[in-house]
Amino acid sequence: MINETRQILEKLEKGMISVDEALLKIKTAPFDDLGFAKIDHHRKIRQGVAEVIYGAGKTPEQIKGIIKNMLERGQENILITRMKPEAAIEVKKEYSLNYDELSHVGIIGDIKEPDGIGTVVVATGGTSDIPVAEEAALTAEVMGNKVVRLYDVGVAGLHRLLSHKEEIMSASVIVAIAGMEGALASVIGGLADCPVIAVPTSVGYGASFNGLSALLSMLNSCASGVSVVNIDNGFGAGYLANMINHMSPKKEEQ
Repeated sequence: MINETRQILEKLEKGMISVDEALLKIKTAPFDDLGFAKIDHHRKIRQGVAEVIYGAGKTPEQIKGIIKNMLERGQENILITRMKPEAAIEVKKEYSLNYDELSHVGIIGDIKEPDGIGTVVVATGGTSDIPVAEEAALTAEVMGNKVVRLYDVGVAGLHRLLSHKEEIMSASVIVAIAGMEGALASVIGGLADCPVIAVPTSVGYGASFNGLSALLSMLNSCASGVSVVNIDNGFGAGYLANMINHMSPKKEEQ
């Protein structure tokens, strides 16, 4: 992924910005200390994606303070994960917030046009997995990816998944989300020629141990192209899918 520093230098080389403007963008303090949070403004320069707000455990006032700082420093869109509905109500009083009640994801700003190399497919075993899936899908979309959703295509009715072979075969990366025994990731991993990110969910009956059963099944997948993130970690899967879908060759130094 071409990082922001390279983009700044390329603009300088083309005369699109002045030396002083380029210097200001690069030398600006790497973080702002708000007392309760240190906002990492150089994360986009280092990693290509700006800092995301993890809403769980933060008060509405803390979330609003972080949003204010990010907007003042020029961040165009802000992703807030695990945001409680009552916090969303308070934030909406001051900022234009799009809030998804299902995934508890809040978005400030417009979702950027997709600029990834291909398509991210987000698939779930069942309807109960959709909240985690939407966290993954919205994360990927905010970061500039085209996302195709395939929901309720679990192994209890394998024909449902096989009816989407075209989407599976043409994806750049697939996020497979399932609870219970977590078999969906292995099945998709045996069909697809792209990386598969498995997300175990806490959906299931007693012996599923709140997602531990699905986690262990996915870790023991016999499909070679499957990697696994933590239980219910839709954000982590969406972020990783974004990185894969924006991979580009790095130029070797001469």
